Amino acid sequence: MKHNQVRQVVFPILTAFIWGTSFVAQDICADVMGAFTFNASRYYIATLALLVLVTVRAAAEKKEERPSLSREEKKSARRQLWLGGFCCGTALAFASNFQQAGMVAGTDSGKAGFLTALYVVLVPVFGLFFRRKVDPPVWVAVALSVAALYLLCMKGSFSLAAGDLLVLVCAVCFAVHILVIDHFTAFCDGVKLSCIQFLFAGSWSAVCMLIFDNVDLHALLSNILPLLYMGVFSCGIGYTLQILAQKDSNPTVVTILLSLESVFAVIAGAIVLHQSMSAREYIGCVLMFIAVLLAQIPMPAKKRAAQ
Repeated sequence: MKHNQVRQVVFPILTAFIWGTSFVAQDICADVMGAFTFNASRYYIATLALLVLVTVRAAAEKKEERPSLSREEKKSARRQLWLGGFCCGTALAFASNFQQAGMVAGTDSGKAGFLTALYVVLVPVFGLFFRRKVDPPVWVAVALSVAALYLLCMKGSFSLAAGDLLVLVCAVCFAVHILVIDHFTAFCDGVKLSCIQFLFAGSWSAVCMLIFDNVDLHALLSNILPLLYMGVFSCGIGYTLQILAQKDSNPTVVTILLSLESVFAVIAGAIVLHQSMSAREYIGCVLMFIAVLLAQIPMPAKKRAAQ
């Protein structure tokens, strides 16, 4: 039980840290290649990286004595895995490409970050339709995290333009992505599910790349290091940790922990790029940490159930 609690808290915080510190690499790539080219490249890199891990794990498992499954059980497990990978990968591809499309249409990175992070609100709201109860402290944590994200991301006045609507669609897709993961982690191996989701996300992006982007091989090769960082760390490690964290977890609480990404992005900018933090950004960081603490408070009923 304690191991699960550590996994459900530490893994999403690590994911938020990786995502928050990857903005520099993403900005470098966004300046020289199309959105679909960027996403297809990083998702295929992530697929290859996880394929190596899956192969190594499979070889290790052969040496262990495990109860063998029947042919029908293996077939059912394989079907669930590929269906889960397709659903997760499709939602991820839609989310990431709508986000890039919104930024290309003129949404600045700060507003895009805030609008994308509204999945913090959408996940518990959508979860209500699936009879997922959200405790009062978590709703307060959701409200505080949205306020914190506004202080961290928004620099000017708030108004919605055409590109902003695309990023809002991205937030909806990310919320769906989290809920789909929540469903399939009950049936599927997390690492294999992550690998297959990247295969489908990369394939959807590659189709759009061939239609809409002018692929520049020189730009791809000259930016191979930031692409590798995005593929291996931001995607391969980050999203896989997210999937492992969501197994048997409350998706709303995991979502609040993932939203620490904005805090880590601001702190990384201050440390690495020597950017000064404003008073509102300090307040935003404090509010976000309070939200994280509130989300971890167990209700009395939960304590009794755990005992």
